Amino acid sequence: MWIPRDLTAVLERPALPVRVLVGPRQTGKSSLLARFLPDATWLSLDDLHVRQRAHVDPALLLDSVNLESGRPLILDEAAQAPNLFPEIKRRVDDARRGHRREPDIWITGSNRVLLDGRVRESLAGRANYFFLHSLSVAELGDRASLPDWFTRGGFPELYVRPEIEVARYLDDYVRTFVEKDVAASAGILQIEAFGRALQLLAARTGTLLNATDIGQAAGVKGQTVTAWLDVLQQNALALRLAPYHANRGTRVVRTPKIYFLDVGLAAHLQGWRAAGPLLASPHAGPLFETLVLGELVRARDHRGLPIDIYFWRTKEGEEIDFLLEAHSSSGPRWLAIEAKLAIQNVSPIGVPRALLRQLPEVRDIWIVTPGGQETRLSPTSIQLPIQKLAERLADALR
Repeated sequence: MWIPRDLTAVLERPALPVRVLVGPRQTGKSSLLARFLPDATWLSLDDLHVRQRAHVDPALLLDSVNLESGRPLILDEAAQAPNLFPEIKRRVDDARRGHRREPDIWITGSNRVLLDGRVRESLAGRANYFFLHSLSVAELGDRASLPDWFTRGGFPELYVRPEIEVARYLDDYVRTFVEKDVAASAGILQIEAFGRALQLLAARTGTLLNATDIGQAAGVKGQTVTAWLDVLQQNALALRLAPYHANRGTRVVRTPKIYFLDVGLAAHLQGWRAAGPLLASPHAGPLFETLVLGELVRARDHRGLPIDIYFWRTKEGEEIDFLLEAHSSSGPRWLAIEAKLAIQNVSPIGVPRALLRQLPEVRDIWIVTPGGQETRLSPTSIQLPIQKLAERLADALR
């Protein structure tokens, strides 16, 4: 069973000759390209023989696929073959100087720590990035409900093969990708402490980041937690969400919120193995807020929507979960979003006066819920089921 991905429409747009598709493991990068480019030549650098050829003689390896034919070449997990990148650069530059057709090369990678360095060093000005996360709520559609989102997250394999034991799959995912690939490539040696910090960060998803407290509980310094969070963010596993402030420099120094980008992974790291107890717990609200943030990020990255995402909070305790700045040719547009776990009897919310003083352009608040119907609650607030969030955002920006 194939679940269509929203990123396909973005991949069809004109781009530089090298296109880099990044995202965590098991999000469907290879499957997406296999469907999008069925006639492409495929070289997997997970294959030891191919990796050795790329290391010894990258020029000979690329000659063997005849790039001049115009047929796309997919280099899967290419970060494992650093010698390929200067050779790709040389071929792109030679084609440009000779006014010939540029090679059509697609690179995939799960480990951004390795891949970013290779691309920056050799392919600046020659490559575009595309980001694939796990499945969005919109992509899953009727295949999933709130219990599925909280326990299975957006991992395609858990929907294509429902017989898989979810807890074991996610245990293996943490052990192999997060603790092995990501941590090892970043030079993290304190694997046990890293695992504890990972669980503590997941327990605080949707809250203000306090790296010092997490470090004390994990047995490391707060600066170490901050560095580890850099690695998690670079690999699209977690996200620091900055607070909105009119002064862009001030946003950088104010305390961010921490979110995991797959709510199922966050819930698993918190220790939940069934949706029933989770939904009856105080963690359900922050996890639903995490799900909404993940849907906003996926709408931005999978659909190419030009939005920046913040949260808004005052010293007096007034708060908006998410404040979106949308960029258009006519100037910035603003939208406030609240995440509410309730479906029935949702109360309307007015735009806080303090926010209106800062941004009088904010007219509406969307109250995003796990289900229900899209309903106008008041002149300034709309209840919106999360299944419609991405499409409504796209419509608002047209």
